[in-house]
Amino acid sequence: MRKVTKCAFAILSAMLLMPVDACPSGGINPKEIIFEHTKDDYRWHITTINDRHVSVYLPVIVYSRTGGWNVFMSSRLEHGRSYRGFRIAGEGPFAGRIVEDGADGRPVRPFPDLSLTKTALAIVINSALMLAIFLFVARRYRRRPGHWAPGGFVGAMEMFVMSIEDDVVRKCIGRDYARYSPYLLTAFFFIFINNIMGLVPFFPGGANVTGNISVTLVLAVCTMIAVNVFGNRAYWRETLWPDVPLWMKVPLPLMPVIELFGVISKPFALTIRLFANITAGHAVILALTCLVFVAAKMGTAMTAGMTALSVLLSVFMGLLEILVAYIQAYVFTMLSAVFIGLSRPGHGA
Repeated sequence: MRKVTKCAFAILSAMLLMPVDACPSGGINPKEIIFEHTKDDYRWHITTINDRHVSVYLPVIVYSRTGGWNVFMSSRLEHGRSYRGFRIAGEGPFAGRIVEDGADGRPVRPFPDLSLTKTALAIVINSALMLAIFLFVARRYRRRPGHWAPGGFVGAMEMFVMSIEDDVVRKCIGRDYARYSPYLLTAFFFIFINNIMGLVPFFPGGANVTGNISVTLVLAVCTMIAVNVFGNRAYWRETLWPDVPLWMKVPLPLMPVIELFGVISKPFALTIRLFANITAGHAVILALTCLVFVAAKMGTAMTAGMTALSVLLSVFMGLLEILVAYIQAYVFTMLSAVFIGLSRPGHGA
């Protein structure tokens, strides 16, 4: 497995470094395809039929400093066009984002920008799916009270819930784990469902939600709020006045600064870990798929061999990503529970 993974990452690196004009497939640019999929957008591209792109265009809701609120569809901004003074920047610090020309002619971001993007729409769809699953399972339990042994889908959901509740939340937090279970279980299923939906190759799947650093940052901030707001007195005493020699605290607060830095670094670690793993998985699968098109003009033997290799590696990486989807949701929930448990010393099991 390790050798196959190294091979996949080597292929990915080579394809990302390949210049556009050096692509042997006559126009297929793997770098552009990979970045196009993993980034956020104001439209949801579904497929291409006879060089015609089939997309779901999303509403743009922006505030102009000169014209007030503007609401229109993102199709107005296709192919670099400008509408009501707004356009999608093709380069610079705001590349891929909606901008308007400022008084000095420089592009500026409208504020606030409440536009519905691909990631935002995927979050709404996946959250609705998660809510539907929870309500369906809860309804089945209400209809059969008592000692009922569920089977099928409901039984699988009970297995998921109990494994996280008993093996993660209860063991990491301790006696008062129940007050944190709703958040931790919601975080687990939110990440897991978004990870799985990101592997579905057709609408409404395929969005790189948990590979968006803004989404993972919000999840990490929610965990840190639970840690620092509900941390008890002993936690804050260990943070602001740790049990170390006095010269390490006075006159220079060396250890308190280090402890506070640890408080800040925890959400950073949660953010980058989830973001990097999911984005890397999407990029590797796309790179392996692009192998077919890259090898299309290298001859029949090369095309057949690379196609077979691409399909085998893509299937392998797809199955591996299903496992990674669960592992990353589990790791995020476990680390969140560990951080919450450490913020409540003396409340262990």
